[in-house]
Amino acid sequence: MATETEGPTLTVDELAARAGVTVRTVRFYSSRGLLPPPEIGPRRVGRYGPDHLSRLALIEELQHQGLTLAAIERYLQRLPDGLSPGDLAIHRALVASWMPDGPERTTRAHLERRAGRALGEDDLDRLTAMAVLERDPEDADAFLVDPGLLYLGLRLLDVPIAPDTILAARAVLLEHARATARSLTRLFHEEVDTPDVASMKSLSAHMQPLVVQALVTAFQRSLKRELRELYAQGDAQGAAQEDAREDAAP
Repeated sequence: MATETEGPTLTVDELAARAGVTVRTVRFYSSRGLLPPPEIGPRRVGRYGPDHLSRLALIEELQHQGLTLAAIERYLQRLPDGLSPGDLAIHRALVASWMPDGPERTTRAHLERRAGRALGEDDLDRLTAMAVLERDPEDADAFLVDPGLLYLGLRLLDVPIAPDTILAARAVLLEHARATARSLTRLFHEEVDTPDVASMKSLSAHMQPLVVQALVTAFQRSLKRELRELYAQGDAQGAAQEDAREDAAP
């Protein structure tokens, strides 16, 4: 599977196959400016990378949620500059949660085609731990897949994190996401003078894209701040240990 550090290596056909769309769809999105242009390689062949794949997955999810192309263009324009493929994958997963689909039945061959490589039993165990899929007890080649988490889960396969840690991280995210959702729902409920179902649905439809962007941006900034502080502590401890070694030297 392509990682964020790899350059563009996919042809338009390979990109379409990995994203589960047609080549015509890729070219149409490109013509509308929804995808960045490919890197032109030898023989004038366009090459696509993880950024194209992540952005294409986000566009497809936005369209699946019922947004028009004009609305999708506005959504993409509001995204912060410099988002990595991983950041885009988080956006896509959150967008998919607006109207979660039921699980889809699929095969191992389809999963491997989306992953771009063969999947071992350890990979399947990791996807199961992330609640991306469930094994069919009656068919070893069949799985029930959460379409909203599939792309993000496949990207996380190459991250060296133990399944137990993934489960713990998922529990933390779910706990805080539900608490945030409850608080925001109460705020929206108070904003509507006559909180009938139709009014709440209308307000929700308008607010969901903005809330998702605000939530992702706030989380990314908070995470970067925490990591900076963690690295700073590590540097300080390393410097203190070095000073101690120098003081102990004869």
